Amino acid sequence: VFFQKTSTGGALRAVADDHQAAQSIGIPLNRIWVIVWCVAGVVALVAGMIWGSKLGVQFSLATVALRALPVVILGGLMMGMFLAALDQTIVSTALKSIVEEFDGLNHYTWVVTAYLLTSTASTLLYGKISDIYGRRIVFQFAIIVFLIGSFLAGASQNMEQLIATRALQGLGAGGLMALTFVIIGDIISPRERGRYQGYFGAVWGLSSVAGPLLGGFFSDRGEILGVSGWRWIFYINIPIGIAALVITSAVLHLPKSKREHSIDYLGALLMVSAVTLVLLSLAVYGPQNGWGDSRTISFLIIGIILTVFFLMWEKRATEPILPLHLFKNHTFSLTSLLGAVIGAGMFGAIVMLPLYLQVVKGDTATSAGLKLIPLMLGIVTASIISGKLISKHGHYKRFPIAGTALMTIGILLMTRLEIDTPFWQIAIYAVFVGAGLGLSMQTIVIALQNSVDFKDMGVATSSNTFFRSLGSVFGTAIFGSILTNRVGHYLQSNFQELATSNPAALKGFDMSKLDGISSNTAVLKTLPPEIQATALNAFVNSFHIVFWAAAPITAIGFFLALKLRETPLRSNQEYAAAREEAVGESLG
Repeated sequence: VFFQKTSTGGALRAVADDHQAAQSIGIPLNRIWVIVWCVAGVVALVAGMIWGSKLGVQFSLATVALRALPVVILGGLMMGMFLAALDQTIVSTALKSIVEEFDGLNHYTWVVTAYLLTSTASTLLYGKISDIYGRRIVFQFAIIVFLIGSFLAGASQNMEQLIATRALQGLGAGGLMALTFVIIGDIISPRERGRYQGYFGAVWGLSSVAGPLLGGFFSDRGEILGVSGWRWIFYINIPIGIAALVITSAVLHLPKSKREHSIDYLGALLMVSAVTLVLLSLAVYGPQNGWGDSRTISFLIIGIILTVFFLMWEKRATEPILPLHLFKNHTFSLTSLLGAVIGAGMFGAIVMLPLYLQVVKGDTATSAGLKLIPLMLGIVTASIISGKLISKHGHYKRFPIAGTALMTIGILLMTRLEIDTPFWQIAIYAVFVGAGLGLSMQTIVIALQNSVDFKDMGVATSSNTFFRSLGSVFGTAIFGSILTNRVGHYLQSNFQELATSNPAALKGFDMSKLDGISSNTAVLKTLPPEIQATALNAFVNSFHIVFWAAAPITAIGFFLALKLRETPLRSNQEYAAAREEAVGESLG
């Protein structure tokens, strides 16, 4: 009726048939209107599904709604995960505009680091708290915190406010990232979970590319609706987050268990303090001030000491934040290590590849983001295919083995990158790495959730996310330091060689122009051709060293995956029985 009898429906139908017909009805066919009508249609569809399922009306829409309810729930979870993953990368291409408006160059790294610190440190807490109080209320709390942080970040008036609100955003993001997979584990059996988690892997791959693109799109526009363009990278979260909140409120109904609990406040304090200090040392002060700097070393040592105290306390705690008995589970220990290794190797490729494209190939941030599409396609395709195959055949061990092997091959191929490497070769290498990630990331979560008791589902799943986040932080810090160190080395050796082989090329050139080139590569475009080629070769050789360093790490992941024990995935009936047993224990 909507499409046949209303002018709006007719206009939407005509979009696919005839643009002129659509315009004649009175709906202007510009991009904004198409987006508005599409969003309105999706909201109307979800509302109809919810209303029809609650009424139980026996007509086709209600029937579809009842069958599609898990899909609606997963749609809400995907929105939450997309927001958290998107905001890890969306700020990177907008930092230039933010720094120029706030004159905050000396604090700009904290815009990213504050989010990273709070999202990583809070991951374990969300898993444990959701085991005590229930998934939905804790997940919705995370959404609300994230939305408040997003609104305040967009309204920030100086760099200090922006850093503080980014930390608040990260506090919500930690719950969104961790609890998404926990809730999937609650509502879907391990045997059926593969097909759904494949889609979540696809969402993660999409966000890794969409983040830099959207950040560049908004920051390149001076104002949108009278508001600075860069502020929309935060405001865009609000409608998506509200939609996720509405969907989860309406349809996410999980079994409730009332249980006695005591929150491990001291353990939480020790864990957050230890993680924060270690991350500050490795992600901020080490790269900024050098690894021999007193603050870098002292923060790292204190962080390690607090980690030891945390582990000692967790042995004694009544309800520990991280139950140490989980490490006696072979699959939990192995997937935790595997997650950290995949996180480290993954960021070795995802961070360094766009940097190579911008520095060596001279691409803009937006262009470099577009050229990551092959990486995204590899992640999306492999995630979906592996998920469906797991649900069909019930075997999962082969996928992380193949995935870590493909990642290693892809990273090794990247050691062949040169100044004149054509994009089609880069795309092939990126597809290898992306496919490896798609085969590995979600599969180890399925293996983990299949191996732990239902009562430990939250803390076990969030622990895997936590270790993967730690691995990515370590990988980014280590590979970034290797790149900086090697650039300085190769610049010196390359120009010494040039002075010997072709001294005329350096005649009259001011070598002081090369000072600080590793931190500000814009000067490369101003150099004479031969000197520029020499400097670019220094960067190329440095990228080779980074990729050579990343390959053994993912190779370790391959050998860890070989040791993974494959146990039969529980069916719907078995999983339902385990869930009822867990609820019964908590009540009893």
